[in-house]
Amino acid sequence: MNAGETQRAPWIVGVSGASGTPYAAAVLRALLAAGEAVDLVVSRASRLTLLDETGISFRDAHWEDDLREWLARGADGKPGTFDVDVRGVRYWNAGDLAAGPSSGSYPAKGMLIVPASTACVSGVALGLSKDLLQRAASVTLKERRTLVVAVRETPLNGQTLRHLVALDDAGASVVPASPAFYAGATHIQDLVDFVAGRVLDAAGVGHDLYRRWHGELGGGRPDR
Repeated sequence: MNAGETQRAPWIVGVSGASGTPYAAAVLRALLAAGEAVDLVVSRASRLTLLDETGISFRDAHWEDDLREWLARGADGKPGTFDVDVRGVRYWNAGDLAAGPSSGSYPAKGMLIVPASTACVSGVALGLSKDLLQRAASVTLKERRTLVVAVRETPLNGQTLRHLVALDDAGASVVPASPAFYAGATHIQDLVDFVAGRVLDAAGVGHDLYRRWHGELGGGRPDR
């Protein structure tokens, strides 16, 4: 790096196999809109979920085209809803345990796991490193960086709840993918954006994804 050049410090975004790929897309779009650099890790299981929920096959050799198609799609499945520039994204294969995010010396602001499956939650809570997603999360915790885990599952059993408590104790922010309705949602995208916005709030990243509460009852009514 040349003198005076700013070192790239990305947010690592891990996408696990839980249902909820629109949440990940909304977070990615908002990070890029905020001018943030992104390192993307897509688990093997999440590729199956992405295919099931969107019809998109995420391929290593064509990841930029596939990512662009994915992020352009609205939460209702309509293609071409968003115009997204993905040049701020660096992609790492989930099986690459020699990737940059696998090391604490790799510069990163933190990590967002969205959506987080219960298997992912368990692996991170137990300190496993079966793939790059889990390894990067473990590194994030040990380096005392921001880790946000957007768990998407219902109901939650005792074992998963204990793992979530362990993550909280380790310094992670647990953000359930639970939309609120006070923001005046009129479309499925509004509900998705609320969850994505709360994930970004936990990471301290600015956005305008949802209407915030200002103490005015009835402020979310669609006729206002």
